Amino acid sequence: MTAYDYDLFVIGGGSGGVRSARLAASMGRRVAIAEEYRFGGTCVIRGCVPKKLFVYASQFHEHFEDAAGYGWTVGESRFDWPTLIAAKDKEIARLEGLYRRGLENAGAELLDTRAVLTGPHEIRLLKTEKTVTAETIIIATGGTANPHASLPGHELCITSNEAFHIEELPKSILIAGGGYIAVEFANIFHGLGVDTTLIYRGKEILSRFDIDMRQGLHKAMVDKGIRIVLTDVIEEVTKSPAGGLTARTKAGATIAADQVMLALGRDPNTVGLGLETAGVAVDHRGAVVVDAYSRTNVPHIFALGDVTDRVQLTPVAIHEAMCFIETVYKNNPTAPDHDLIATAVFSQPEIGTVGLSEEEASAKFDEIEVYRAEFRPMKATLSGRAEKMIMKLIVNAADRKVVGAHILGHDAGEMAQLLGVSLKAGVTKDDFDRTMAVHPTAAEELVTMYKPSYRVKGGERIA
Repeated sequence: MTAYDYDLFVIGGGSGGVRSARLAASMGRRVAIAEEYRFGGTCVIRGCVPKKLFVYASQFHEHFEDAAGYGWTVGESRFDWPTLIAAKDKEIARLEGLYRRGLENAGAELLDTRAVLTGPHEIRLLKTEKTVTAETIIIATGGTANPHASLPGHELCITSNEAFHIEELPKSILIAGGGYIAVEFANIFHGLGVDTTLIYRGKEILSRFDIDMRQGLHKAMVDKGIRIVLTDVIEEVTKSPAGGLTARTKAGATIAADQVMLALGRDPNTVGLGLETAGVAVDHRGAVVVDAYSRTNVPHIFALGDVTDRVQLTPVAIHEAMCFIETVYKNNPTAPDHDLIATAVFSQPEIGTVGLSEEEASAKFDEIEVYRAEFRPMKATLSGRAEKMIMKLIVNAADRKVVGAHILGHDAGEMAQLLGVSLKAGVTKDDFDRTMAVHPTAAEELVTMYKPSYRVKGGERIA
């Protein structure tokens, strides 16, 4: 008879926690999973899924405009924010139900409560004040929006969490940040008819992406009517006597808006979890420190997903959970592979990317070849829209291996997923050249760029 109440206890009902709990329970392990808010985690409840629904909603005004060029007469259109919110909430509730049923059907015990560690094998359930024990523990509490508490007036602002629940669509919004969350919401709100301004401390938006993607998206956003303020930050937010909010910036500007949104990064959600009591080490940002197998310094305690601050993406958390199952319950030590992860920014236009940027590749390899195409997509020819697509392949000249692929344009995320398979398999530029094009498509440009646009050798661009 085991000395523990559970074989596995999972703290956090997001993608990584749910996957590990469901798989372990399906193998006959005694599993409990605790979630203090809603099962599904950031992605399903207040992240990727509702955001993508908002993206779809915000695109329709351009679809209506484009239809005219193709002979359609579209009548007067009107957007209703409460209708979108209600539809979104219904879909999120449906998805949460699927998560819960999947766990229940596998035999896991669901605990709707905050859980904290009170010892190496002990967990306190705050709702009932009951203490339980587990042989193995997973910390999968994800991340939380940085409230920027040092900013005077931060309590007047919203984060991405609240953006999904505001009762009334503002007429104007100021968004602070230059990462993918800030950029995506700037496009969402603008597409829904909100006067939108983005302010970012850096010299260009999306600091970790390829420069052509960054500059191309910046131009497209400005052309649409989104104001982008760079190399400046908000220093104070106050209520305006006339209503709304006023932001004062470091450069001395004042920006009035009905709403101010702070998209200034996400922090590991570890405050008050009792990690110090259990002896679990965290880094300077509060992220749980783990080894290659997601194991903390306490051998029977693991951590998955955003709480480790490795790669903050939902599929990564799921992958780490599957590796945990292989390592702990299948006697097959498996380290998560964080190399060559395809990702997308659901801006308008989208960015899809996998592998190294030009800057990263030129620093890593002695010589690279850059294949670049910029063109007006076929769909825009009759609609009259001037938006351009950019496609870019980065090739290591020494072995011809494609080490980076970057796309700006419609369906870039879909293309990035397929490119991710190719690059993961070690595809070379010669493989691209041997591949027949699908015509007419935008993606055919990826296999018809036969000559490099330029080379970079020793960090210097050459013809």
